[in-house]
Amino acid sequence: MSRSAQPTINDVARIAGVSKKTVSRVINQSPLLNGDTRQRVEKVIAELGYVPNPQARALALRRNFLIGLIHDNPNAQMVLHVQQGMLEVLRDTEFELIVHPVDRGSPTMLEDVSHFLERQRPYGVMLLPPISENEQLAQLCERIGCRYVRMGSAVFAEPENMVASNDREAVRGAVEHLIAAGHRRIGFVTGPHGFRSAIERQKGYEEALEAAGLPVLRTLMVGGDYLFESGMRAAERLLDLSPRPTAVFASNDEMAAGVLHVARERGLNVPQDLSIIGFDDTSIAAHLWPPLTTVRWPIITMARAAALKLVGSPVDDDEEGEASLFVSTLIRRASVAPPAE
Repeated sequence: MSRSAQPTINDVARIAGVSKKTVSRVINQSPLLNGDTRQRVEKVIAELGYVPNPQARALALRRNFLIGLIHDNPNAQMVLHVQQGMLEVLRDTEFELIVHPVDRGSPTMLEDVSHFLERQRPYGVMLLPPISENEQLAQLCERIGCRYVRMGSAVFAEPENMVASNDREAVRGAVEHLIAAGHRRIGFVTGPHGFRSAIERQKGYEEALEAAGLPVLRTLMVGGDYLFESGMRAAERLLDLSPRPTAVFASNDEMAAGVLHVARERGLNVPQDLSIIGFDDTSIAAHLWPPLTTVRWPIITMARAAALKLVGSPVDDDEEGEASLFVSTLIRRASVAPPAE
């Protein structure tokens, strides 16, 4: 290399005795490296005064250093948590996050996403449920050559393209907790139609009842849409029943808060008169009174893992990739007690 020439990534790789891919990982602060290799490459970069050129790299890769977050989800808190997890990974890298909401009910959704991918040329995209379950959307990303990771409530894709939680097992455990406390008439507020999470959580509820020898009564299952108001409407219907349920599982914390609100309006004490469990463990769960027993959904951890899958280089044979399945856990607080006699 001449004194006047600007050092290149090839120069760094040659002097450090590593591949260009390894240098790229160091530049992108990928965690998929051991400490010694990272230090050796960083030392060469400092000695040569090598400065990566994002524009040149973008032209070479025919991709911008953008990570897209594509979603059509009514739960704003969930979307914010995903952004938080992804930004924790992208911080101090060349990558930026761009959020692109879509309308899953639109007949032109696929065309709209295609225009977004072709116009922005992102390095990769994260697909949130329920559109993450759309196979045509995944095929579109593959056809365009854009990396993608799908988030879901169960594993339905290859590990490199998937981050998932165990919603069915988590809800089954939560309902078993109610049964163990002595509840036999348990109401259930479902998630919105078309969401895999709604299906998985309902199956968990049904499996817990069946395993305990309890009937699965459709009158105790009321539809919701993951919003506070739908939790209130569901609670009105459930608490109008005679006999009414002694406990309610709501498929997310916002709806559980709606159930709690209606119960208090009717003069019911929680948990003495009505036990309530939610799902997500958002900040609202701990701030309600009484604090809400809920299933902690590891959404931020899942989002971090998805971002690492997108920005990390393909792993070497001796390296482990990011996990694809993440376990939800029951957080026990004060909203559950044995039913009043």
